[in-house]
Amino acid sequence: MYKKILVANRGEIAVRILRACRDMGIRTVAVYSEADKDAYHLDFADEAYPIGPAPASESYLNVSALIDVASRAQVDAIHPGYGFLSENAYFAAVCRTWGIDFIGPDPSAIQRMGDKAQARRLVKEAGVPVMPGSDDALEDLHQAREVAERIGYPVLVKAAGGGGGRGIRVVERPQDLEQALESAAREAANAFGTPEVYVEKYIPNPRHVEIQILADSHGRTISLYERDSSIQRRRQKLIEESPSPFLDEDLRWAMSQAAIRVAQAVRYKNAGTVEFLVDQDGSFYFIEMNTRLQVEHPVTEAILGVDIVQEQIRIAMGQALSWRQEDLKPRGSAIEFRINAEDPFRGFIPSPGKVEFIRWPMGPGVRVDEGVVSGHVIHPYYDSLMGKLIVWGADREEALRRAERALAELEVEGIRTTVPLYRELVRHPDFQRGTYHTRWLEEVFMAHLPR
Repeated sequence: MYKKILVANRGEIAVRILRACRDMGIRTVAVYSEADKDAYHLDFADEAYPIGPAPASESYLNVSALIDVASRAQVDAIHPGYGFLSENAYFAAVCRTWGIDFIGPDPSAIQRMGDKAQARRLVKEAGVPVMPGSDDALEDLHQAREVAERIGYPVLVKAAGGGGGRGIRVVERPQDLEQALESAAREAANAFGTPEVYVEKYIPNPRHVEIQILADSHGRTISLYERDSSIQRRRQKLIEESPSPFLDEDLRWAMSQAAIRVAQAVRYKNAGTVEFLVDQDGSFYFIEMNTRLQVEHPVTEAILGVDIVQEQIRIAMGQALSWRQEDLKPRGSAIEFRINAEDPFRGFIPSPGKVEFIRWPMGPGVRVDEGVVSGHVIHPYYDSLMGKLIVWGADREEALRRAERALAELEVEGIRTTVPLYRELVRHPDFQRGTYHTRWLEEVFMAHLPR
């Protein structure tokens, strides 16, 4: 049993993990940059240590500083949350070298799934459908043209070394391929440290559906079923829900089994998410595997009653999963809204500043994973996520009604947020029916929204 865990993160996810540790009777250590010396997450830790200046590269991404604190505080393990160093194989390996458990998968699994081209090969060998395209990173423009001609336009140029919507270009015509390759490679090099890219088929209006998995060191891998993450802007997720209004039971089971095969192919342990694109005809294709806790994990927790963070910790301690596949029976419907400090009516530009007042909603079927309260400051150095609003209902209709009520109760003063956008969105007939896709927000909803 761990006695002390360091949470190598900030904001709402740090609060979430610190709460889970307290529920398990585990002492905690928080870290903070100079900008975060008064941050909300520090109130939930038993100990807190500074790790450097405001820029993330000098604090939350500073491996040496984090290991130094972990050693001084004599922690048993480090939980990385999401973002920052959560999918950094080097950091996971350094933790192991210092005798500190990394609450996540082995460095080798992170590395294999982090290289998107390598991941495609592994997944294909496991019998899981992948999007038609190049099996390896492209060598030159000639090879890119050959692949694009073979699979047909439009195509996607994608970064091989990362995800999150960066290093991706849609190419509609052959004459645009060279420029797309160059710009995607530049962005990939800046974001992920490697300019390698590959090409795959582009589906115009797919659903983005991901399968949450858990795997322990005792040979058991289970699916926690799906989350529909199709409400996106520039491939950045804004709203997630489960179950998906698009999937039927046969497709849900097929995708779950495919996700389990992906995890088993890399001998995966801990929590992970296998992401797929689903065509309108029900065909699905592997995109990537996120080897970490997802922002949207509360949606799954709401319909299954599983504490995914606690399961992560138990798996890292060598314990068997608390759940069997046959125990997991989804109940009701849950929807998550990412509350970002952004102005959705001005191109989603960040809105840093002081939160003069915030009232988070409460009541039946409402959960809030908050990262700020009244008086706190949203800094420009970090992600704009302030917190997450999760609503649950016995069915999707009830969840939608609770979403309307909770969004009406949520008040923020001092900065702009995405809340006004969501208030309009939940009343849109397409969203009410669940007939949306990954480009719907930008091409349908935002295009006709009054300014």
